[in-house]
Amino acid sequence: MRIDKFLKVSRLVKRRTVAKEMADQGRIKVNGRVVKSSYDVKIDDIIEIGYGARVIKAKVLNIRETTKKAEASELYELVD
Repeated sequence: MRIDKFLKVSRLVKRRTVAKEMADQGRIKVNGRVVKSSYDVKIDDIIEIGYGARVIKAKVLNIRETTKKAEASELYELVD
C-alpha cells in the first residue's frame, strides 16, 4: 500500500492529498530516509511525520485497505 493511502487509512493524516503533499515536500521519512508518496509501506516500517516543529514516529503493525475509525489505531503504534 502506498504511504499516502496508509497515512489516510490509519488516520495519522486526515486526507490523502495532504499526505501526498507532505511526502512531496520531504516531511515524511520511513526508516530514516525521506520517501515519496508512492513508497510501498511494509509491516515493521518506522514512519516519521513532520508537523512543523513536532515529529510523530509510528511503527506499522498492520496494513488494511479500509478500516473503521475505532480500529485505525490498531494499524500502528507510536514510538519515541
